[in-house]
Amino acid sequence: MAELLRARRLVLRIPFGTWRDRLGLSANAPARDATDPQVAAAWALARHIDRAAWRMGGEWLCLPRAVALIAMLRRREIPYALHIAARPETQRTGTDDLHAWVDVGPVRVIGDLPGEWAVIFRAQG
Repeated sequence: MAELLRARRLVLRIPFGTWRDRLGLSANAPARDATDPQVAAAWALARHIDRAAWRMGGEWLCLPRAVALIAMLRRREIPYALHIAARPETQRTGTDDLHAWVDVGPVRVIGDLPGEWAVIFRAQG
């Protein structure tokens, strides 16, 4: 819960440009493969974050959840890819036009939201 609260405060109060370098390497860096046990551990951590958000109540958007997860993955040395994306202009409705998710290996472990997305930022750790 503490990591989720820290991530929420970071996302809501500090401009993205000042903390984006803390998210990981640029998208041009070579991706690291994740083992099956690492994917399983990441999946379990993501469920813990979802449960903590549910227990705390209120609105918990995807970016604070993703930031909290990558902090936990980084401590465990589990490779990840964070994606921040926008819906294509023709599909925007005013809600859910921006989205963030985390992949570990080929698996999206948090932030699975259907639809087309144009990735505007990607970081790897």
